[in-house]
Amino acid sequence: MSGPNTDYDPVEVAAVQPEEVDAARDAALAAIAAAADLEELKRVRTEHAGDRSPLALANREIGALPPQARKEAGQRVGQARGAVSKALAARQQVLEAEHEARILVEETVDVTLPTDRMPAGARHPITTGSELIADIFVAMGWEVAEGPVIEAEWLNFDALNLGPDHPARTMQDTFWTAGEGDAESGVVLRTHTSPVQARTMLSQEPPIYVVCPGRVFRTDEYDATHSPMFHQVEGLAVDEGITMAHLKGTLDHFAAQMFGEGITTRFRPSYFPFTEPSAEVDLKCFVCRGVGSGDSGAPCRTCRGEGWIEWGGCGVVNPRVLTACGVDAERYTGFAFGMGIDRTLMFRHGLSDLRALFEGDVRFTTAFGSEL
Repeated sequence: MSGPNTDYDPVEVAAVQPEEVDAARDAALAAIAAAADLEELKRVRTEHAGDRSPLALANREIGALPPQARKEAGQRVGQARGAVSKALAARQQVLEAEHEARILVEETVDVTLPTDRMPAGARHPITTGSELIADIFVAMGWEVAEGPVIEAEWLNFDALNLGPDHPARTMQDTFWTAGEGDAESGVVLRTHTSPVQARTMLSQEPPIYVVCPGRVFRTDEYDATHSPMFHQVEGLAVDEGITMAHLKGTLDHFAAQMFGEGITTRFRPSYFPFTEPSAEVDLKCFVCRGVGSGDSGAPCRTCRGEGWIEWGGCGVVNPRVLTACGVDAERYTGFAFGMGIDRTLMFRHGLSDLRALFEGDVRFTTAFGSEL
């Protein structure tokens, strides 16, 4: 008996049998329809449409068929693979749409809600307070002057009539830049902003109207009312015919701008080396308005019943200071005053502890907002 005619007789290849192809196609379509997300659909694509899938293996077996059987088997396998590819594309589109819709719901952001991810900041009250004080005097026609915090001993003391034996020049009050125990370096951390006034008189001709805010340093203990570093504002006016009356009017205007209409000042005789005559400046109590007691009759807690609060120092510029700074003391007179900015802010905002201004707690600063 002769062998089979391989050109015309069919060859048994199980993978391309109609029932096998239909079963592979139906299994793939069922798996595609059951895929719940894109990750699962990716796995189904690999199993049923990848290089090792049943339909891919069947497609490779077509070559084993005789030429007469290849066309029918190729059409059958191709139609099955086409149906699977079409089903995969349709399911991909559906799952991508579902994924995007789910993201929109799960990751939605209500942009109208307040957020503390980047909370709004606030400028420090010392900064805004200093600028407010400067603005008050600029509106009066004055200028703002600044100087270095590391100052020459002569400008910090000698030019201001503080002689070599003055108590303020000892290590008990002054930070000297040299080694411990050496008070002969000639350079200090300025103990007041008065050197700025001296620099101004040395550099320009009268009339002079300047206000000098800035940091100063003294060897004080750090507690609720003292700090080794604090802030002062000093003013200087040098012109012809300047009197104590001009000084009083200036400080009354300053007090009213800082604490409200009706708040005035009073002078008490005092002594400062750089002014003569000199006075302590008291501020009318802005709580009891100078009465000394509240509505209940109890003494005012702010001024302790006195009706006045100590604010700073002032006086007519000592002629020796004018002469030392190159100003004709026979022609010109002037006045000067100095207040603590920190103390002024404590009065203005009812602060009981000076340390709150220096400890950097953002909760304290934020309460002041962006302006005073």
